[in-house]
Amino acid sequence: MEEVVFGRPAAQAVAEQAERLGATRVLVMASATLARDTDQVERIRDALGRRFAAQYQGMPPHSPRGAVLDAARMAREAAADLIVTVGGGSLTDAAKAVQLCLANGIDSTEAMDRLRPGGAPLQAPGLRQVAVPTTLSAGEFSAFAGVTDERSRVKEVFHHPGTIPAAVVLDPAMTLATPEWLFLSTGIRAVDHCVEGICSAEAQSYADAQALHGLGLLASGLPRVKADPGDLDARLDCQLGSWLSMAPLATGVPMGASHGIGYVLGAAFDIPHGHTSCIMLPAVMRWNRAANAERQARVAAAMGSPGGEAAEALHALIAGLGMPRSLDAVGIGRDAFPRIAERAMATPWVPRNPRRIEGPAQVMEILELAA
Repeated sequence: MEEVVFGRPAAQAVAEQAERLGATRVLVMASATLARDTDQVERIRDALGRRFAAQYQGMPPHSPRGAVLDAARMAREAAADLIVTVGGGSLTDAAKAVQLCLANGIDSTEAMDRLRPGGAPLQAPGLRQVAVPTTLSAGEFSAFAGVTDERSRVKEVFHHPGTIPAAVVLDPAMTLATPEWLFLSTGIRAVDHCVEGICSAEAQSYADAQALHGLGLLASGLPRVKADPGDLDARLDCQLGSWLSMAPLATGVPMGASHGIGYVLGAAFDIPHGHTSCIMLPAVMRWNRAANAERQARVAAAMGSPGGEAAEALHALIAGLGMPRSLDAVGIGRDAFPRIAERAMATPWVPRNPRRIEGPAQVMEILELAA
């Protein structure tokens, strides 16, 4: 990543980035809601002028392979030399996967198997991305792309360092049309990045410093947005907190069981990412406390509850935002727990949870806490 831009309107900043990168054929991948209900995407196209080449609109949640391939075909046909994404995490991740598909000659669902970790080395993308996020899930600050294989309903992580966007544009005005539940719940997703990074057994000081500050901005900013949706300063605080939340992942600190179980809930049950964090993070913190109480105390203090329990501080924040707080609230009963637990063990993060998880039985204990 070369730049993070904030304090200027998105259309102006995107046009400046396209010029800086020497782009002449820009594919805009935009949120369907933003394109339909506001003039923000049109403003970006107008600012790009002759550099604008085509627009891909909409992306299903969790970036299914088929939709990624559709976007890759459009990029190929448009001879795009830059992708600008305007939307949430699924759109951002899809564009990273598009870059890998184009660089590696992938044009079918089956061929995307080659993007899985552990296979042959991947060709570096030649196409770059500029991201204008409208949610707080912070995928634009990583080189990881979460893509769902529709055949198995499993969400997989594709990675290449070259897929990280060349620039990110943070404009709080771009988030005004984002549905309240989506903005606030993805804010808890960013809180999840901070908390699992701080509480990791592999945490380190550089990431801690950013994640703790990011957590403070989010814990303050999200309730202010809930109280006054037009508060642009609060929205920018949330965006900056979301940026800082990615410091652990960006520096190699792994996430834990909240992220791992969340992957399964998203891919297999279509639960939005933000909601998976709202439901799982307090439960995971309660289960992990025996292994990292000192680390959890830092979380509570950063959230304005020194001496309190981190899980309770998280529970209160999530409740105050009106988000779901149990698996039952999103229609997942105990009959699904064995399948969730089995699949969670195969995710990248559950095996690196700070309190060691030996097998599905322990995941079931966490699920019971979130029931």
